[in-house]
Amino acid sequence: MEATGEIFVLPFFGQGHLNPSMELCRNISSHNFNVTLIIPSHLSSSIPATFSDESPFIHVAEIPFAGSQPETEAPARGNPLDQQNKQMGEGIKSFLSNRSGTRPTCVVIDVMMSWSKEIFVDHRIPVASFSTSGAAFSAMAYGRWKAKIGDLKPGEIRELPGLPKEMAATYSDLFKGPRGRPQRPNRPAGDHANRNRGGPPRGSRGGGPPGPDQKPRWVDEVDGAVALLVNTCDKLERLFIDYLAEQTKIPVWGIGPLLPEKFWKSAGSILHDREMRSNRKANYTEDEVFQWLESKPVGSVIYISFGSEVGPSIDEYKELAKALEESDQAFIWVIQPGSGKSGIPKSFLGPVQTDSEEEEEGYYPDGLDTIVGNRGMIITGWAPQLLILSHPSTGGFLSHCGWNSTVEAIGRGVPILGWPIRGDQFDNAKLVANHLKIGFVITSGVGEDGRPRKVNKDDIAAGVEKLMTDEEVHEQAKKLSKEFECGFPVSSVNALGAFVEFISQKVA
Repeated sequence: MEATGEIFVLPFFGQGHLNPSMELCRNISSHNFNVTLIIPSHLSSSIPATFSDESPFIHVAEIPFAGSQPETEAPARGNPLDQQNKQMGEGIKSFLSNRSGTRPTCVVIDVMMSWSKEIFVDHRIPVASFSTSGAAFSAMAYGRWKAKIGDLKPGEIRELPGLPKEMAATYSDLFKGPRGRPQRPNRPAGDHANRNRGGPPRGSRGGGPPGPDQKPRWVDEVDGAVALLVNTCDKLERLFIDYLAEQTKIPVWGIGPLLPEKFWKSAGSILHDREMRSNRKANYTEDEVFQWLESKPVGSVIYISFGSEVGPSIDEYKELAKALEESDQAFIWVIQPGSGKSGIPKSFLGPVQTDSEEEEEGYYPDGLDTIVGNRGMIITGWAPQLLILSHPSTGGFLSHCGWNSTVEAIGRGVPILGWPIRGDQFDNAKLVANHLKIGFVITSGVGEDGRPRKVNKDDIAAGVEKLMTDEEVHEQAKKLSKEFECGFPVSSVNALGAFVEFISQKVA
């Protein structure tokens, strides 16, 4: 069958961006469009070998990349990803210049790669922006900016016009931010002359993100785009999708959640990650994790994971270890290499080839496994998350509330205890607890100045106890998951179809 056009997809680095981008490619190819995933060559090992074989319409373009892995600590000045972006930009220019044949219908760019828009515009290729996060994150950031929440006082709550009342801004929102993990520049790599003119914005640290009462970055990142695609669906975030469309005045489509096809076709059964994702190094095999879960009562295990890119500080990890030691709670705790450190993880820009294990060391709760015995399983490295979330023994998920993890848990009816660290995680946690009502957020209380204090073991223990025993939250989580039992959301199928038709007419 002949393709009706070609669409490029340009993801950001990191598995949390690559996975949904690959799923987007698969979905676009079902519309008889050629789709080309553009990646730097050093990320090629993160793409399954079978990916291009799944459809004659799916292609991968590798941009030659000679750069080395970034240091774990960010440099004193500039953005640690600037050099990576600059090299990637030169590679994209070369790729476009050397191409023959017809011009692609459009390019779908991850918003965190928005610096590349001008390259494609110079080649007269229409740009559509793509957010791998949910819609609430972008909508809430915009609403806080418009509501000018910078003057909020301790204890004050301010509703955001056009957004649900339960998502109102609070004083603590002023102090939610990153711990030095990856940030992206507002401007194309190399454009240092105008960056941060006049100093960093209030509420940010150095080259970090804007303060909570300032214009969110995504507004500039989608500027000039013909449409915005969001990794969500109507059932979860229709209100927020509509809000974004109203503010941006461009079409906004929820075309997710972009999870593996087998996720949608195996409702009610146990998933096996090895059938969908590349296996990575860990101290337990997937079969060993399965057997451990099989030995536990239904709904008795809490799963603890903070993703591959971000997590609590070392001091907070120690508090978590104490809370688990002193409880009777069965748990699986996943600890990634470099846990507790600031800066970009070694694995962020692709698998690390190193002979030095020390470079990958981070926090580890020495002795905890001996103390808790078979009550707990501590996984170091890559965990079979879909298996764990789909197993009947799993009754809760202590999560950073990264969007991929959030929707995976929602789809399997597992209630969430949010421990957000940076970026969209705060709004995802609020969405889970306040709007969808399928979980809670760890409450740390406030100090004398009204600011949130650090999370301690008592906060963690109280949150876990509440999550695992609240019947109403468990019932709501199961009820919401039933919306996903029929497969990939119909609203998202229709939305992607509408986008393909829209972009085809745009270039006709």
